[in-house]
Amino acid sequence: MEILLGLLLLIGVVYFVIGSPDKKRPPSQSRVPPKKSVTKSAKSKNYPIKETVHHNPPPLIPLSKTLKGKAYVIDGDTIIVSKTKIRLAGIDAPELDQPWGQKSKWEMVKICKGHVLDIKLTGETTYDRLVGYCYLPDGRDIGAEIVKAGLALDGGYYSKGKYRHLEPHGIRRKLKPFGNRHR
Repeated sequence: MEILLGLLLLIGVVYFVIGSPDKKRPPSQSRVPPKKSVTKSAKSKNYPIKETVHHNPPPLIPLSKTLKGKAYVIDGDTIIVSKTKIRLAGIDAPELDQPWGQKSKWEMVKICKGHVLDIKLTGETTYDRLVGYCYLPDGRDIGAEIVKAGLALDGGYYSKGKYRHLEPHGIRRKLKPFGNRHR
């Protein structure tokens, strides 16, 4: 009797862990947890919660350190050109969920729309993006244009003040909620 109970218990455990043999589980519902790449701690109700953030590796930097193509705008300081994410060097724009973030993105769309851009890569990477200076066909610097429009700030340490003189008066107070971020 004890052997029978033990056998039933073992079958129950196997059935629970593996699942029914006649049910096929799609790969998306696999019981193997995904690998964690970066773990952040967040406080909620006075106890830490683990949040997993996945970052893709940055793309390879072309030997010529240049790209050319039409832009797809992600936000006020990130675009995609030739299937490569580019972070505009030397500027800092608000994220989409921050005040002025949407307006910054749409100003960037207006600046880039219909143009083939020239990108001069710095050789640096940040998260899953290459860093570069982007130029319109007439030679205008896109970073300078978005800063002049009052929807991005000079990047401080990273720009070494290159765009600071283009910032409209009082813009740092207007965009203050995000202005202390780096890259």
